[in-house]
Amino acid sequence: MAAKPDRDTQAGLRWLIEIGADEAIDKVPRDRLAASPAAAIGHRSNPPPPVAPAGLRPIGPGAESQSDLITDARARAAACETLADLARAVGEFDRCALKLTAKNTVFADGNPAAGLMLIGEAPGAEEDRKGIPFVGRAGQLLDRMLAAIGRDRTGAYITNMLFWRPPGNRNPTAEEIALCAPFVERHVVLVRPKVLVFVGAIAAKTLLDRSEGISRLRGRWFDYTAAGHDAPFQATAIFHPAYLLRRPGQKRETWRDLLAIKARLETDCSDP
Repeated sequence: MAAKPDRDTQAGLRWLIEIGADEAIDKVPRDRLAASPAAAIGHRSNPPPPVAPAGLRPIGPGAESQSDLITDARARAAACETLADLARAVGEFDRCALKLTAKNTVFADGNPAAGLMLIGEAPGAEEDRKGIPFVGRAGQLLDRMLAAIGRDRTGAYITNMLFWRPPGNRNPTAEEIALCAPFVERHVVLVRPKVLVFVGAIAAKTLLDRSEGISRLRGRWFDYTAAGHDAPFQATAIFHPAYLLRRPGQKRETWRDLLAIKARLETDCSDP
């Protein structure tokens, strides 16, 4: 019977998984610090020119600029007439570097006809493994938050600003957000939610084009306008469940926000 790893070893393994180092390339480990640079990478007299990862700003003659990549993303998103079209377009989009390190494209979960759409930040490790948004600890808290106002995943539609996990759960870059934003905007137009909820600071500040922090944005209502849709959507922001796990004292404010969302959903108004 194999010996159980000690506590430090277990902690080290968990850390490696969290930063995305969860696959072995070689059969035996290599001490790359001891090897010479030529031996480590293989000696080449004429190495090929470096290639910029897809989605990052390439350099060199004839390279596409960031604005070219965003233009391409907008064209692909605008061509989508259904959610199935959009899911396919996102799955085929290879211009964002995050896709190179992610296990799965995490598109959405829930019921697009529910009237309530929530947009978070980005997939985490558990979401990346399962290909479903908000299924880790923060997702479990989000489920309890929805249950508090009489909803579950059949009564809400959930997605993120980014469709691929940033390595190590780091914050997404402005370039990564900009590449995914056209698909997110089209996502809202195709779902046509009665109430749109931005979960956390990145979603709220990006889609509302505001500079205030989430503490100032939450608890307020905004008109969110999207290309391809004439009328604005009713939108609000809440603290991200991951933040509430760290700051449980903010749950009181979030409960007020949830009650306001529930009341807005129950009002008898026409679809946006």
